[in-house]
Amino acid sequence: MVNIDELKFDEKGLIPAVVVDAVTKRVLTLAYMNRESLAISMEKELTCFWSRSREELWLKGETSGNYQHIVSITADCDKDALVVMVEPDGPACHLGTVSCFENPVFQSEKLHEFSYEGLLRLIEGRKTEKKEGSYTTYLFEKGLDKILKKIGEESTEVIIAAKAEDKKETVYEIADLAYHVMVLMVEAGISLEDIHRELASRHVIDHKIKQEKMTK
Repeated sequence: MVNIDELKFDEKGLIPAVVVDAVTKRVLTLAYMNRESLAISMEKELTCFWSRSREELWLKGETSGNYQHIVSITADCDKDALVVMVEPDGPACHLGTVSCFENPVFQSEKLHEFSYEGLLRLIEGRKTEKKEGSYTTYLFEKGLDKILKKIGEESTEVIIAAKAEDKKETVYEIADLAYHVMVLMVEAGISLEDIHRELASRHVIDHKIKQEKMTK
């Protein structure tokens, strides 16, 4: 673990902190910390910054309620910048948006960014704003039974491909299954955060079980 004394603060005693959503991996904001705000952040496990405009400490969420719970803090190779992984209680931006980075400057026509969050938003859109000819919209129109039937079919396809030890086909079928499960998530009102929290809680439980076995 890197000690605070090993970090390189600039001539004003500040170090940039890139805040990232630990679940979606989306960059939320760029802020600055000094030694005191970093120490407070680590003690409270909540982001605390140094406001350059007000020249004072700023505990994110203290007035808005949009706290950022710290998962980890990592320094770069030069130890002069930080990445802060958080689980936010609300929007990161003072304008009320999830992220401060909402203004596209350039988008490649050949390369496209993919995220599970983005795919889930697209699926949600197919339910709320039905698009003619869309397979996703078709599934929502047919209802829960149809969605569940497709999940059953895709699960079987995954098993068949895996049993045949066909990696390429198994990847293809797992992708199909994941998509249909996400359609079910939208239909059932389940978010990626819900799944993240459940898996995180199981990790803790699994760790405790391993510890108990080791002590017996």
